[in-house]
Amino acid sequence: MAGHYYLGEYIGIKRRQWALWGGSFVIFGLFARSFHAGVDHFAFQLVQLHGLDMATKSVAESYGAFHIISALNGVILFGWIILAIGSYLSGTLGLIRSIALACMSTLMIGVLKGSSIVSIIATLGLCIALIPFGIQLLKEGPPVDKKVIGGWILLTVVVVVCLILFGQAG
Repeated sequence: MAGHYYLGEYIGIKRRQWALWGGSFVIFGLFARSFHAGVDHFAFQLVQLHGLDMATKSVAESYGAFHIISALNGVILFGWIILAIGSYLSGTLGLIRSIALACMSTLMIGVLKGSSIVSIIATLGLCIALIPFGIQLLKEGPPVDKKVIGGWILLTVVVVVCLILFGQAG
């Protein structure tokens, strides 16, 4: 299994089509999630720029408007299920972790959905499925020099701080 770095590759060793379709659907669906996050951000900015009443009216009048990205909404829901089935059939995650991965299909998608107990359970399922998988990948891979890890941590902190400062400057 050495040389494989993500879930789709591991599934694809034994169940190529499940990996291809599940992984593709999830990736395409993540584009929809990114789009919705941008719309959410814009809606919240409207409150700061024009007040709650105008923002509420604008969002209410435009809510449900067609956009091409909405075609990807269902794709991600099926993608998590297909990926979970593939992870079980290939023996990559096992039954419990595959079911936990499939829980992501219950995560609501769309603009201004907020958080609920269902979203917490769905996200917890993703953690249950993927954290042990990530630890397995780290154990199976070549050892990493502690200086390299420290360098990446330092670089990440510097980049995050710069992005925060840059974001506040605008």
